[in-house]
Amino acid sequence: MTDHRHLVRAGRRAERQAAFDRVKALHAESKPLCAIVRETGLNWRTVRKWTRQDVLPPRQTMAPKSTTPRGFRDCLARRWMEGCTIGRELLAEIQPLGYTGSLTHLQRLLNTWRRAHFAAVIGASEPGAAVTPDTATGNVVPLIVAAALCIKPRGLLSVAQASKVDTLKATCGEFATMRRLAMRFRGMLRSADAEPLVGWLSDAARSGIHCMQQFASTLRQDLAAVQKAILEPWSNGQTEGQINRLKTLKRAMYGRAGVELLRARMLPLHYSRPHTD
Repeated sequence: MTDHRHLVRAGRRAERQAAFDRVKALHAESKPLCAIVRETGLNWRTVRKWTRQDVLPPRQTMAPKSTTPRGFRDCLARRWMEGCTIGRELLAEIQPLGYTGSLTHLQRLLNTWRRAHFAAVIGASEPGAAVTPDTATGNVVPLIVAAALCIKPRGLLSVAQASKVDTLKATCGEFATMRRLAMRFRGMLRSADAEPLVGWLSDAARSGIHCMQQFASTLRQDLAAVQKAILEPWSNGQTEGQINRLKTLKRAMYGRAGVELLRARMLPLHYSRPHTD
């Protein structure tokens, strides 16, 4: 959606520049303003203003409202450079300054900064396109592949996957840090040892990686439950799996037949034999 908006804005700027160039060309032919207005279909005030200017003036923008984070960009940029990249923390800081918008609106602005930072770190020309060339094959490593390799232990990697991991660790320091934290967290879960959790949360908060900082902040909100989840053998995975199955069936059956067919897919069919006395 963001890329689409950028393309739309670029198209509008190109159309406006083309209209300006046409007005200047007609004016250079000594045509009167009324004739230029008829040929271009523009407002006569716009035509008169453009004929007096050498370059296309920038469009006037409205003053930012209190509901948009653009009015607090300087403060946000300063705090961002100081290392504060958590949306909720930044929201709490700019609300006393007059910001009345939502966290979601603020996150839209911060996400553009995160994508630009990530692209600059990994050297990718397009966010989401690729991470870095694989030294073994020369092919680029897609981001989704890098994310999967980040949480997969060394013993489960194939030779090709291990080569990709080594390349990513050598070329991207953030990948190496994130993988190290992921492996430590996996070790806590596998060993059922919650004692290193507090130290892990501190390291994740100081890692400088937004997703790890946000994950650590979420875990701190209910630390006792997280510790119990590490220590206890119980899991609600089966329950969540059945809920996911029911939701998938519901979406697949939307608009088809009726409730009876949906019920037949959701519930096992029981064929009862007739009673014989």
